[in-house]
Amino acid sequence: MSDTITLRGYVATDLRQNTTDNGLAVASFRMCTTERRYDRDTGGWQDGQTNWYAVSLFRQLATNSVFSIHKGDRVVVTGRLRLRQWVTEDGRSGTSADIDADTVGHDLMWGTASFRRTASSGADASAGERQDNAAGTGDGSGPGANGDPDLSLGRLDPLTGELLDPDDDGSATDDDGAGATVETRERAGAPY
Repeated sequence: MSDTITLRGYVATDLRQNTTDNGLAVASFRMCTTERRYDRDTGGWQDGQTNWYAVSLFRQLATNSVFSIHKGDRVVVTGRLRLRQWVTEDGRSGTSADIDADTVGHDLMWGTASFRRTASSGADASAGERQDNAAGTGDGSGPGANGDPDLSLGRLDPLTGELLDPDDDGSATDDDGAGATVETRERAGAPY
C-alpha cells in the first residue's frame, strides 16, 4: 500500500542523519499523533489513541530538516504512507507505518517560524551576490532580486529571523549574553 498522507503531530525522537556511499543524504525520526476530543461531561480535553510513524527524509529535505526540526517540535508531514508487516525472531509480529516524506514543516498553529532559503548548487549567483542584490547594492537589480525578500527596511538576524533596526550596527548580543555579534554569527555560517 502506498498512499499520500498529511499528518500533524510531534517529533518524538532526535533526527538521525546518514549519508549513503553514493552521497545521498538520508535522515529519519519517529513521529506521534494523538487524537484529542472535548469531553462535555468533564468540560476538558481528553487524549485518545496515539499513532506512531517512522518518517524518512532524503536529499535536500534531509539536510534542511536536521538543522530545522528538533525533538518535541510540532510538525506537519506530507508523504507516502507504507504499511509493513514485521515478525521478530521470538515470534512477535506487528505493523509498522512508515512515511517517505515529501515535505516537512513546523505547525504554525502552535508557534512561529522564520524561513531561510538555502542556496542551490546550480544557482547562477553566489550567496554573497544574492545578499548584495537583495540589499540593493549589487548589479543594480535592486531589492527582491532572485526571489529574495526585500531587506531595504533593515537587516535580518540570522538566528531569530527578526528584522533589526536599520540604524543597528550589528553589534547586538545574543539573548544569553554570550556576546557574539550578529556579524560573528553570519561569518560562522550558523544555520539560524
